[in-house]
Formats: sequence, C-alpha cells, structure tokens
Amino acid sequence: MFHVKHEAWGRWGEVLGLDADSATTQRLGAYERLLLEKALPTGMIGRADREQLRERHVVDSLRALPLLGSPPAQVVDLGSGAGLPGIPLAIARPDLSFCLAEVRRRRAAFIELAVESLQLRNVRVFAGKVEDLTGPFDVCLSRAFTQPARAWAIAESLLSPTGKLLFWAGRRFDVASGTPGGARISVSTTPELADAGPVVIMTRQ
Repeated sequence: MFHVKHEAWGRWGEVLGLDADSATTQRLGAYERLLLEKALPTGMIGRADREQLRERHVVDSLRALPLLGSPPAQVVDLGSGAGLPGIPLAIARPDLSFCLAEVRRRRAAFIELAVESLQLRNVRVFAGKVEDLTGPFDVCLSRAFTQPARAWAIAESLLSPTGKLLFWAGRRFDVASGTPGGARISVSTTPELADAGPVVIMTRQ
C-alpha cells in the first residue's frame, strides 16, 4: 500500500463532495506527490504550476465528477499525458472503468507507475494512438489534448450511441463558434475555480 503524509484538502473536499479524511483524498495526495517528484522534473507538468499543482491539475480534473454518470460506465481519457484528468477521476470513482490513452512513451510509463503505486484496479493504460482505440465508451475525456472539432471527431467514433465527450475548454470558449458540427453541447462551470474555463459536454444531435 502507498504511504504518504496526508495533507488536509480543506475547502476543496467540500467543493468536490469528498470526505477530507478518506482513503480517496489520501490517494489523491499520493498522486499529487508523484506529479511533484516524477512528472514535474521531466516536463510533463509545467514548473510554473508547482505551487498551484493541486488546484490547477488535480482539482481541475475532478470538476468532471458529477458528469461521469453511473456504473458500469466505461471511460476513456484521450491523450492522458501525466494521467490528467483520468487518474484523479479513477481514484474518486472506483466503481467505473477507465482507459488512459497516451502515445508518448515516457508519459505512458509514468501513468503505469502511478496506476501500480496507487493500486488502481479500475484503470488500464493504452500506450498508443487514440485513433487505434476500439470502443464503445460511455464517456470520453479531453483535457489539454486537442481542439474541440478534432476531439469530437475522435470521440464520436468511440462513443456508444448515448455517450458523451467531456471537453475542458479555455476561459474564452464561445458556445456559438466553438461547437463542432454534429454535436449538441451544454456547459458545466465551477465558480470556485474562477480562472478555469467550462467543462463542455458534447453529445450526438
């Protein structure tokens, strides 16, 4: 089992609906430490984010928690990078199955290390191109992966008929001009993260 000094999550636990003393927040803290010790020095996380890593990456990932749906949902994280947003969400939702897709070898190796260290039995790593994935999935995740139109084109080929893409958009995302053809969208915001753009939910029309 992982060992890590637990740091109180304070208001973020309340905002996200997480028990601040739970095994979930302890695992999130352990993952945060892995990011600091392994991902940040190798450039997977920007050095400027060191002091705000929890808010900018872990908490930002968890904004999708209320949007994931019920089990037995199958979730895929497109271009997972250092495991964001897939690992925080998999920690918080052990009842769902996650596939973390990452083509870059070093990042895929880090994800595998994190999955093993955190004993995430609901996660598998796909070390390859997202175009080579085989669905169907109920939810696709896209955070810092690509532009909305390409993300939707990839997701549409992978999603079940009632599936959805959750796209982390920038603050300047415009619903009128940013909607890919063939997608119906709605948005989810987290007022406590004032600097974050919305999570855009895309489904088939």
